[in-house]
Amino acid sequence: MRYDENDRESKNIDDRRGQRDGGFRFPGSGGPGVRIPVGGKGGMSLTTLLILGAIMLLFGINPLEVLLGGGQGNFPDISRMPEQTQQAPRRTAERNPFDIPGLPGSRDATQEQGAPKAQDEMRVFIGRVLADTEDVWNDVFKSAGRQYQEPQLVMFTGATRTACGTGQSAMGPFYCPLDQKVYIDLGFFNELERRFNAPGDFAQAYVIAHEVGHHVQTLLGITEQVQRTKQRVSQTEANRIQVMMELQADCLAGVWANLNHQLNNRLEDGDIEEGLNAAKQIGDDMIQKRQQGYVVPDSFTHGSSAQRKEWFTRGFKSGEMKSCDTFNADSL
Repeated sequence: MRYDENDRESKNIDDRRGQRDGGFRFPGSGGPGVRIPVGGKGGMSLTTLLILGAIMLLFGINPLEVLLGGGQGNFPDISRMPEQTQQAPRRTAERNPFDIPGLPGSRDATQEQGAPKAQDEMRVFIGRVLADTEDVWNDVFKSAGRQYQEPQLVMFTGATRTACGTGQSAMGPFYCPLDQKVYIDLGFFNELERRFNAPGDFAQAYVIAHEVGHHVQTLLGITEQVQRTKQRVSQTEANRIQVMMELQADCLAGVWANLNHQLNNRLEDGDIEEGLNAAKQIGDDMIQKRQQGYVVPDSFTHGSSAQRKEWFTRGFKSGEMKSCDTFNADSL
């Protein structure tokens, strides 16, 4: 993709990488966190502190970090707690094309990418891609007599709070319709290239454009309609409807690629092939073959490799949203 130092970066980025949750909470509890007073008026007795220290050690927490102010924010990193002690998500975000358990997953994967220079370059790239989505969708909505509400993109490490529950790296990039934000751990792009054989800057841009496509669906009321309908049907039918939702987001990513090139002259030779390869590699059939050696079509929630490539191509060739009506298509 063609970018240089003169291209703007979006201001709608919330960089939470390396941050910890503020406020200590007993493992498994909710709420904003409870700070522990030590000594002085209102402080705890030595016996109480010893008991609390024993409880924290059972959960793998260093009590000195809490009591003496060690570590960023003075509170334990939830990614280091035993799995059963992490707060369960209250609500589940819209599933995304990459929510494969353990995919980008580990903190090791994030750290592998983690040279500051590489991270800074990736942040700049993401900021420019997000800015391009803003340019395109602002124009599209304006031409339809509507106002586009730009989403925020959150970069995080390990885990972060969202309105849809706790977002974790293992979920892959995802969009939360409740707070209208896109979430991504940058370590995912390493996994996209190494484990899914989908390298290239446009493959990364496709990921972002797909999630922004879910935001467009939310603004148009499609997300809410889909959620209501899924609650009234069988699991198999709900999966089929979810596939339509995901393929439409792929198509909207294709529309964006077309209009963005017209507006900003971004595409280079091989870019679209990178996007199509990424769509192929994360098709439900390809993922199931890798994970279990066989395919169960009724369990698809994102579409097959062929379907994902087809709908991205439709959007790219037409450059028009009307080509993305997966819900009334004769076939997917």
